[in-house]
Amino acid sequence: MVGYFGANLDGAKPLNYDDYLKVPQLINLQECKSTPAHHDEMLFIIIHQTYELWFRLILHECDSAVEAMAKDNVVLAEKQLGRVVEIKRILVQQIHILETMLPSDFLAFRDHLKPASGFQSAQFREVEIVCGLKDERILTAFDDQPEALARLKKRLSSTTLADSFYNLLSRNNFNVSPPPERSQTELWQSWQEKTAKELVRLYLAPSEYYEFYRLAERLIEIDEYTNLWRYHHVRMVERMIGSKIGTGGSDGVAYLQRTLGYKFFPELWLIRSYLT
Repeated sequence: MVGYFGANLDGAKPLNYDDYLKVPQLINLQECKSTPAHHDEMLFIIIHQTYELWFRLILHECDSAVEAMAKDNVVLAEKQLGRVVEIKRILVQQIHILETMLPSDFLAFRDHLKPASGFQSAQFREVEIVCGLKDERILTAFDDQPEALARLKKRLSSTTLADSFYNLLSRNNFNVSPPPERSQTELWQSWQEKTAKELVRLYLAPSEYYEFYRLAERLIEIDEYTNLWRYHHVRMVERMIGSKIGTGGSDGVAYLQRTLGYKFFPELWLIRSYLT
């Protein structure tokens, strides 16, 4: 047990652990759809609710890092992104708890989930967007969720980690600019190459640009662990349902397989090709 909740200074009822963390409400949020409730549906719900809590914290830290970079507080930004890396490390491990289900146990309640799908996780989409993977096509999946749709539209027009990072470097004598829209393929590829060549400086003299170098490495780690999560996720799904269509109507494993090539910061990976 962490922490101590003592009496309030104003004489009001002392704050207790359950009240502070809303534990009674939290443990009553798991509503199974199967009847009678299948034993493993509780596991399925709790795992995904836990993911959503981690996503909320990731967004909290990313937003803080964006604000810190805008104020040239590189140390704080690196600290916040380091926390994001550690969370993502946990997310990779957490996915394997789902593999304690037998495929037949998952199939026993899977049909009750339709047409809900992980594709509809607005917070996961927000994480992708704040990391620079903007794609307005995802909005169509949220037409019946006005609150989520509004959040996503706001994210799409907001500053990303990449925007903040390159604005920061630009203010510190690096010849870089924020990334263009990825849909502008030729411009995007040209920007990647130019940016990667400029940032070779960070990696040839890391002690000279140590704070910026560490920040770049945190971004790389976020990318790396996100991709590791995608890989473990697709293998877990394949292990559970094979080539079946997703509950939301997607291609299932085939769709997830296509996401394995996604990178938030491909220009940072490209730097390695220019190092001599």
